[in-house]
Amino acid sequence: MIASRRDLRHQLFQLAAEQGGYFTAAQARKIGYSYQAQAHNVHAGNWVRLNRGMFRLVEWIPELHDDLIRWTLWSGGQAVVSHESALAVHGISELESSRLRLTVPPGFSLQNPAVTLYHNDVPDKDILQLAGFRVTTVIRSLIDVAAILADEDQLKRAVQEALDSGVFTLRQLRSRAEEVDLRAALRIERALVSVSAL
Repeated sequence: MIASRRDLRHQLFQLAAEQGGYFTAAQARKIGYSYQAQAHNVHAGNWVRLNRGMFRLVEWIPELHDDLIRWTLWSGGQAVVSHESALAVHGISELESSRLRLTVPPGFSLQNPAVTLYHNDVPDKDILQLAGFRVTTVIRSLIDVAAILADEDQLKRAVQEALDSGVFTLRQLRSRAEEVDLRAALRIERALVSVSAL
């Protein structure tokens, strides 16, 4: 039995509601929207085409971090928000980047000028699942930033803010940094010495 337009719309809305109003052409097709029906919905103003194969419901009111759901969908669910972008999600540090930072698995081949990609396997213990996207933990985010950040003062401030948040202990930070990246662990240690000297 072919689903009615109302049923299709309901299914699409349920899916989009879990993804910040976003959905892919493949997801819409799976629900029952032909490519012709997809083009019709864009032309009729029901959907906004963001780029090839990516849409958003026109009536959806954006919320904080909804854009991260979009990039998760773009990556086929493979990307993890990381580095400065992850610290921003956690409300830590004023490190700013003009581009979103994502960690993707080795072999990931998509590119986009709006994002900076890091190719690495991030273990599950370093990932938090939020509504529609994954983000590295505060500790892992600090380690990742320490591995690439040249400005020690910025790192020191980020470490201080993270410690003040109380989501981890000094021991946990040192231990995990040594496991993940020794160079980052060294930079974090220098930042901790500066923090304790204040």
